[in-house]
Amino acid sequence: MKNRVNVIGVGMTKFAKPGASDDYHIMAADAGRLALADAGIRYDEVQQAYTGYVYGDSCSGMRSVYEIGLTGIPIFNVNSNCSTGSSALYLGRQAIESGLAECVLVVGFEKMEKGALGAKFNDRESSMSLHANVMLAAQGFTSAPPAAQMFGGAGREYRWRHGTKKETFGKIAEKARRHASKNPYALFGQVLSLEEIMASDEVFDPLTRFQCCPPTCGAGAAVLCSDEFAAKHGIRNPVYIAAQSMTTDFASSIHENSMIKMIGYDMAKAAANQVYEASGIGPGDVDVVELHDCFTANELLTYEALGLCPEGGAEKFIWDEDNTYGGKVVTNPSGGLLSKGHPLGATGLAQCTELVWQLRGTADQRQVAGARVALQHNLGLGGACVVTMYRRD
Repeated sequence: MKNRVNVIGVGMTKFAKPGASDDYHIMAADAGRLALADAGIRYDEVQQAYTGYVYGDSCSGMRSVYEIGLTGIPIFNVNSNCSTGSSALYLGRQAIESGLAECVLVVGFEKMEKGALGAKFNDRESSMSLHANVMLAAQGFTSAPPAAQMFGGAGREYRWRHGTKKETFGKIAEKARRHASKNPYALFGQVLSLEEIMASDEVFDPLTRFQCCPPTCGAGAAVLCSDEFAAKHGIRNPVYIAAQSMTTDFASSIHENSMIKMIGYDMAKAAANQVYEASGIGPGDVDVVELHDCFTANELLTYEALGLCPEGGAEKFIWDEDNTYGGKVVTNPSGGLLSKGHPLGATGLAQCTELVWQLRGTADQRQVAGARVALQHNLGLGGACVVTMYRRD
């Protein structure tokens, strides 16, 4: 019998621009201490630690956790590009669920440089990136950063298929800025109008500058435990992981000549369906979502991949404001990657932190009224997609 996995502690640092943050191990240790304090436990009660980061040396996880304490526990280092934080969370969840550990700490962190995301994709020599370059070059797309070309190309494919207006993508960024203005941990708190977003420099049609996530520095952490551990520490009615799934690329990601599928649509759809089946919860039951909006095009596509709206229905979903407060499901109340920021290794744990706060009812001005079911989607090209369902009964 599998053990239930509870999230009893979360914490994150305020996200910052490159050059304006502490060093990675300081941020990571700060987030870890916050999560431990939130859980009300000591570090010496943690039996394993899982750390996630993209830019760093092979044992940067040890360097970070050692700032919290030196207890000799197993510490694992994880790297799955932008889904790194949730990949580490996935491993920590497995350890509790299987009974290998009663309490684990998961930490994600990143200290990035300006333009780091574009450089990361430039350096990848996977079959996927090579195939993308061939597809894009054949259509004359060569000047923008590779990541923007991939996700912008997917947005362009969607527009050609459904006749979607460019402004529809801009509406997503407008919503992200509005949500982030209520989040003290977000990088960008300034509200922008749709007109300002559309007037910003074009990066890659249909994407303008304010529709692309910024390189960011920061850290997030979570403490996971079994029911027995929670009861022993007097923790009642915690947020728990109702289901979780990780998928990697299918043949369709590369061989169907679709930018939409190349940037993770099939991975996300399969992972979401597995989570809905395992949890017995459908997309219509979800109150709040943190999804991977590295570019506005990906948020639009993810609405459909997660089943939040029908295929081809994203434009109506957006203009009807069913993706925000007062609509069907609040997406990215934190401001998302677009406005909260995207420190690659920390993103998955920051999403987890926001959703735990939402389900506890402690998200302050961002609180989704009556939230009891939350969904997390974290995508990394290369590739992996992690979808997690959280509940609080």
